[in-house]
Amino acid sequence: MKNQVFYSIAIAFSLFFFLGCEEEKYTNQLGNLVPKTVDQNVSLPSIFVNGTQLHAETFGNPNNPMVVFLHGGPGSDYRSSLNAKELANDGYYIIFYDQRGSGLSKRHNQNSYSIQLVLDDLTEVISHYRTSNTQKVFLFGHSWGAMLAAAYVNSYPTLINGVILAEPGGLNKKLLDEYGESSRKLNLFSEATSDLFYMDQFLTGKENEHEVLDYKMGISTSFSYAKGNEEGIEGPSPFWRMGTAVLNSFIGIAENDGFDFTTNLSQYKTKVLFLYGEKNKSYGLHFAQKEAAFFPSSEIAEVKGTGHEMIYFKWENVHPLVLNYLNDLK
Repeated sequence: MKNQVFYSIAIAFSLFFFLGCEEEKYTNQLGNLVPKTVDQNVSLPSIFVNGTQLHAETFGNPNNPMVVFLHGGPGSDYRSSLNAKELANDGYYIIFYDQRGSGLSKRHNQNSYSIQLVLDDLTEVISHYRTSNTQKVFLFGHSWGAMLAAAYVNSYPTLINGVILAEPGGLNKKLLDEYGESSRKLNLFSEATSDLFYMDQFLTGKENEHEVLDYKMGISTSFSYAKGNEEGIEGPSPFWRMGTAVLNSFIGIAENDGFDFTTNLSQYKTKVLFLYGEKNKSYGLHFAQKEAAFFPSSEIAEVKGTGHEMIYFKWENVHPLVLNYLNDLK
């Protein structure tokens, strides 16, 4: 493990040295550091909703019950969760989208984000794809995406026909802090990571600011896997591009304003499915029970042989649990 960490550090610092020396001839060209976003690459599938452009795609018959997948982060993307498109073969219409400022979706200024804004985005995504008022809509969220799904039904308890929550990091600030004490993901901004972001202060206002920041965040994310973790993750999972501005924005919102997605969950009467990975020591049955207690009706299921990134590494164990839940409600 020590050799792994040393190697990752060496690679990271080599890349940042290159970044500083070659910035003018390399980093100013879009697509060299990180993939282009949908507003830069017209070949990517996308939708225009709520004043932004989102990377999005669908699978299945548009008239079938809809399952909207909400990826983790904030700032990641749905690439590692594409196994869930198999639900299209089970009679569901599956919608994937990179959330505002995340993955391959359009970038925005850090001070433009809010919880309500991303909830409004989700409302518009559902409206964009829904084919009738009687079409059932389910939310399937992982990690931060599960927090977002809970926030949505907390605000709009009558609009969603079912919710699957795969290890939400914390449904309020208190639970987020509790989970963060032992979670690799929430300790991403360690002293070493902060050092890697030292040069960010010089990037403000540059045309390629988002590209450089997202590139560095991608390296930092990969580096965090080499350090080991308590979440039982088998290894790195793929992503297209990290969204640094939206991540920093929501970290600031959580720290400065706090949040509570549980204030109205008692009004959501439909049974909610909670999933947790057998190998995730940071979450486990105990934490799942704490979060499930906010809902009037819930079911908790353990996903065997995996940790937090269960959808990528052990979809074959996640799939039957999700399908049984959806089939009971459709």
